[in-house]
Amino acid sequence: MSLDNPTRPNRHIVGELGMSLHLAGDELHGRASVVPEMHVPGTAALRTSILAMWTDVIAGLLVGQVITPRVPVTLELAVDMYRPAVGLSTVLAVGRVLKAGRSVVNVRVDITGADGKPLALGMSSFMPAPDVTLAMPDIAESLRLHELGGGRLTEPFAERVACARRTPGVAALDRTAEGLNASNTINGGLIALAVEESVLSQAPGGTLSSLVLRYLRPARIGPAVATAERHGDLATVEVRDEGNEDRLAVVGTARLHPVTDR
Repeated sequence: MSLDNPTRPNRHIVGELGMSLHLAGDELHGRASVVPEMHVPGTAALRTSILAMWTDVIAGLLVGQVITPRVPVTLELAVDMYRPAVGLSTVLAVGRVLKAGRSVVNVRVDITGADGKPLALGMSSFMPAPDVTLAMPDIAESLRLHELGGGRLTEPFAERVACARRTPGVAALDRTAEGLNASNTINGGLIALAVEESVLSQAPGGTLSSLVLRYLRPARIGPAVATAERHGDLATVEVRDEGNEDRLAVVGTARLHPVTDR
C-alpha cells in the first residue's frame, strides 16, 4: 500500500514532501516545491525516488475513489525520466486513471517542471487490499488529511526516512511509525528510496533515469533491505523484509543517467 495511514494523527513522512493536491474533474493535480533536502547527495538533482513517491500518492488516491471504501495496494510503480531533474524549484503532476478493471486499476501520472516541459512519466497499478476490514475515507477527506500532514522537509530525505547505505550495493530502510501505510506495513513509496540508495551507493554522484518496482508482498517488520546488482547503467534490485525471515518483498530495476566520467 502506498498511501500514508489516514487515521494516524502525527505527521507522516510523505506529507513532509509538501505536495498540495486538488481534483480537477477526473484528474488529480499536484504541486510541490523542491528543496535541497530532496536532492541526491552531492548533486542538484531531485531524487527519482521522490518522484516515485509522488506518483504513488496521486495514483493511490485516484484508485481509492474507484474501489472505495477498499484500501488500494500497489502492484507496480514505475518512473521514467525524460531529462535529469536538475535546477528545479517546482514540480507539477497530473494523474488520471487509464483503466479500472475488476481486480486491477492502472494510473498514469505526468510530471513537469514549473515551465510545463515534461520531466517524467509515472505509471502504476493497484489492487484492493485482501483485508476487507481495512477502509479508506472518501477522496475529500483523504485530501484534507493529506494537507494536514503537509510540511517542509528539513533534513536530507534518506536521514529523515531512516534509510542507510550498509555497503556498496546494499541499503536498509527501517520501519518507523511515520513511514507506515494504511495497512500498517512499510510505505511502498518509501521502498523506492531504499532501491535508489542501493544503486547510487555504487555510483557516487549518479542519478536515476528510470525506476521500476514490482511489489510481491508487504514489508511488515523491517528493515526493508535493498540489494542491487549493477550491470553498466542498469541495475537489478531485490528488497527483502529482514525481520520477517528475509522474505522477498519487492523486485525492481533502475537505470542510471549516463555520466561520461563514471
